Amino acid sequence: MSNNPLQKLSSLGQSVWLDLIRRNMLTPGGEMQKLIENDGVRGVTSNPAIFEKAINGSADYDDEIRALGKQGKNTTEIYENLAMADVGRAADYFRPLYDSTKGGDGFVSIEVSPKLAHDTDGTVAEAKRLWKALDRPNIMIKVPGTKAGLPAVRQLLREGINVNITLLFAVERYEEVLEAYIAALEDRVKEGKPIDRIASVASFFLSRIDTLLDPQIQKIAEAGGPKADVARALPGSIAVANAKVAYHKYGIVTATERWKKLSAKGARPQRLLWASTSTKNPKYSDTMYVEPLIGADTVNTMPMETVDAYRDHGKPAARITDELTDAQRKLVQLKEVGLDLAAATKQLEDEGVKKFVEPFDKLLASLDTKRKAVLAGAGA
Repeated sequence: MSNNPLQKLSSLGQSVWLDLIRRNMLTPGGEMQKLIENDGVRGVTSNPAIFEKAINGSADYDDEIRALGKQGKNTTEIYENLAMADVGRAADYFRPLYDSTKGGDGFVSIEVSPKLAHDTDGTVAEAKRLWKALDRPNIMIKVPGTKAGLPAVRQLLREGINVNITLLFAVERYEEVLEAYIAALEDRVKEGKPIDRIASVASFFLSRIDTLLDPQIQKIAEAGGPKADVARALPGSIAVANAKVAYHKYGIVTATERWKKLSAKGARPQRLLWASTSTKNPKYSDTMYVEPLIGADTVNTMPMETVDAYRDHGKPAARITDELTDAQRKLVQLKEVGLDLAAATKQLEDEGVKKFVEPFDKLLASLDTKRKAVLAGAGA
């Protein structure tokens, strides 16, 4: 399907990953396989909210929940068994791509418990356990990019575990994540360990930024005065501007001698991954978080509705480096109208952790109900 816009993105340096996983996709000749073959999807991301919808939204998992309950598994163990089964199966579908790209793509991500977002040691321990249990080279362990997550990221990468750093909103935090990646590779070089198969992505969130800031910008625009004229040009533009600035930082770092030394030893770039790419405002284009951010060494993890939209009317072209000056100007203008991007991104990070904890708790509660029903003899 050479006329499929999704297929064309890989030739521009961008991989499409699916931000969705559910049991009924993972059958021979099924939906996941068709997405790989027909749309050029090159990986999968998951999170507690995705698993909550998949498990609570269907009966696909009920038999396995009953079986695990009868085996005496507790609620958390049941969840992990279900999630790892799906992730492992998906990784097997992408393994041929991983092999053919020599470890360049074909990754499937699973997240540590969101309750560990501020627990470095707990994150490391759980990530190592998941990595060992899944036992596949094309797994990525998702770790929130909190302050506590940064040392965990470096340690895990140093030990040879692929890491997807998630919940990134601020360019400054992204720079710290990039530093953790490079430092981990340097650690491995010092220890005489290979670095050519270490993989990592930095997941930079988009739509949530505009969703938070747009109402504040609109309020300033409606108030009149000198700030209003500036504010009127800003709605729906800050997330993409922020992402373009982050990519510019990436370009600066990968041009350094420090990085070139690692690259010469086989190091792969830590790709920026665009996350939260579904458009929340119906007034905006449904591909607004795809079109302007296409370029080399990037990933766009799309929910199914964005995959469908881009397949239908995407216009692939490398635009990530276009209008950088304008992007930088918009961030300056945001400050000029009185809005603090740093405060906004900190708020979004805190809210992002909660938005994963809440569905995780909901899922565990429902699993516990089903487990207790099994133990009581119901549904046996």
